Amino acid sequence: MAKKQTSFRFSEETVSKLESLAAATGRDKTFLAAEAIDRYYDIEAWQIRAIQEGIKAVENGEYVSHEELKAQWEQEREDYLDKTR
Repeated sequence: MAKKQTSFRFSEETVSKLESLAAATGRDKTFLAAEAIDRYYDIEAWQIRAIQEGIKAVENGEYVSHEELKAQWEQEREDYLDKTR
């Protein structure tokens, strides 16, 4: 994969953490920073997609009320407790 150079400004504390992690893992700081950004992106992108899908579902009338969901969870809890007694 082709790589492109960019730069970031980090606090001294963040740089110190990155250096410590690099030393402990035998990885270079660039690898660790790229890995952290990739993981952050994946989590944020997933969350944004989930929110957008939820908004579309609500707009299409595809949802359950708070009361329905609460009743369902309470029933599931009771069923679980009955199995463990």
